[in-house]
Amino acid sequence: MDTILIQGGVPLHGEVTLSGAKNAALPLLFASLLTQDECTLRGVPRLVDIRTALGLLTELGAQADWLSANEVTLSARRVDQFEAPYALVKTMRASFLVLGPLLARFGRARVSTPGGCAIGARPVNIHLAGLQQLGAAIRIRQGYVEARASRLTGARIRLDFPSVGATENLLMAATLATGTTVLDNAAREPEIEDLAAMLIAMGARIHGAGSRTIVIEGVEALHGVSHRVIPDRVEAGTFLIAGAITSGNILVRGARADHLASFMETLQRAGVTITPEPEGIRVRGNGRPAGVQFNTRPYPGFPTDLQAQMMALLTLGEQQSSITETIFENRFMHAQELVRLGADVYVQGHTATIQGVAFLSGAPVMATDLRASVSLILAGLAARGETEVSRIYHLDRGYEHIEAKLSQLGAKIQRQTIRPVQ
Repeated sequence: MDTILIQGGVPLHGEVTLSGAKNAALPLLFASLLTQDECTLRGVPRLVDIRTALGLLTELGAQADWLSANEVTLSARRVDQFEAPYALVKTMRASFLVLGPLLARFGRARVSTPGGCAIGARPVNIHLAGLQQLGAAIRIRQGYVEARASRLTGARIRLDFPSVGATENLLMAATLATGTTVLDNAAREPEIEDLAAMLIAMGARIHGAGSRTIVIEGVEALHGVSHRVIPDRVEAGTFLIAGAITSGNILVRGARADHLASFMETLQRAGVTITPEPEGIRVRGNGRPAGVQFNTRPYPGFPTDLQAQMMALLTLGEQQSSITETIFENRFMHAQELVRLGADVYVQGHTATIQGVAFLSGAPVMATDLRASVSLILAGLAARGETEVSRIYHLDRGYEHIEAKLSQLGAKIQRQTIRPVQ
C-alpha cells in the first residue's frame, strides 16, 4: 500500500507539462473497435485506468501495443468476444463505453453494469434509452446489459441530462447506423469534441460536436487513423491550484484557456493571477484567496472534477466560501479529511460552506476517490509540517507521475511503499 508524504509550506516555481487527457483517451481507445483497420493514439497517459481499458480491449480480441512511452497502436480486426466482464467494468466506469462500438460494428454486446469511484449513482439509463431509440433490443440480466441489433437505425434522441458518457456511447454507435442521428441536449465537453475529431478522421460524418446538438450521418465503415489526445484540462486545473495554494509561480505547458474558462474566472474572483501565454497558462499565487461562491455545472460551467481541488484552496481563504455540487450527490467526501488538516468546512446536502483559516497543519489523511486524493495533496503542499496521504491508488487512476511533476516544481513530496507485516 503506497502513501504520499509531503512537507508543506514550499512555494512552487517553474514549468510543468501536461499529460494527455485521461477522460479523452478512454473513449478514443474504445472507438478503435469501430474499424478493422489499425489506429494509433499519441499522448496517451500511462495510468491505471488506461491499463484497464487496454486489458478490456485485449480480452475482446483486439491487439494493443505500446510504440513508445505515450503512443499506442490498436487493431480490432480479430475481435471475437463481445462481453465486458464485471471484474473489469467494476473498477472503471468508462469500460461501459464499449457497448456502443460493439453493438454498432458487430450487432451484439454484453457489458456489466459499471463501477468506478463511489461519488454517486450515475445511472446508465440514458445510454440504454438512446440505444433503444437507435433500434437496439436491450435487456438487463444478472448484472449485465445485453444488447442486440442487426443494424442500428438513425433517430432523433433527446438526452434527459447532458451525460458525457451517454453522448460518447451514442456518438460512436451512430457513426455506423443507417441514416441520420440527431443528439439533442448533448454534452459539450472538449473530450466530446476530441472524440468527434478522431471519428471524423476515420471517415465519420459528424456536425456540431461541442454544441448542444450533434448530427451524425451514418456510414458503411470507418478506417484507421493516427490521432493525438488533447491535454488534460483537469490536470491543468490541478497544477494551477498548486501554484495558487502555495503562493507560487508556475507555467502549465499545454493548458488551454478555452477549455478552462469558467474555472479560470472563479480563480480570478478568488484573487489568483492567471495569464494565458503562447505555451500554456501561468499562475501566480497572491497569498490567501478571497472567498467565492460557485456551483458545479455541465461544461462549459465549473467542472465537478475540479471541485475538490478548489475547496482545498478555499480552506485558506480570507472570507467564507460556498460550493454547491449539482452533478454528483456524494462528492464531498474529501471535506472531512480537509478538516483533519485544520480546515473549517460544513456540509449540508449539496452545499459545502468553507470558512477560511489562516493556515493548515499536516496530518494523516485518507483519499476516498480520484479527485479527493489530489485535493488532499494540494492541501498538504500548503500545510505546515508533514501530511501523509493514504489510499493513493485512486490517484494513480488519473494522474501520471504527479509526485515527480510536483517535485520538479520544488515540492517536498515522495511516495512511500508500506510493506505488510508478515
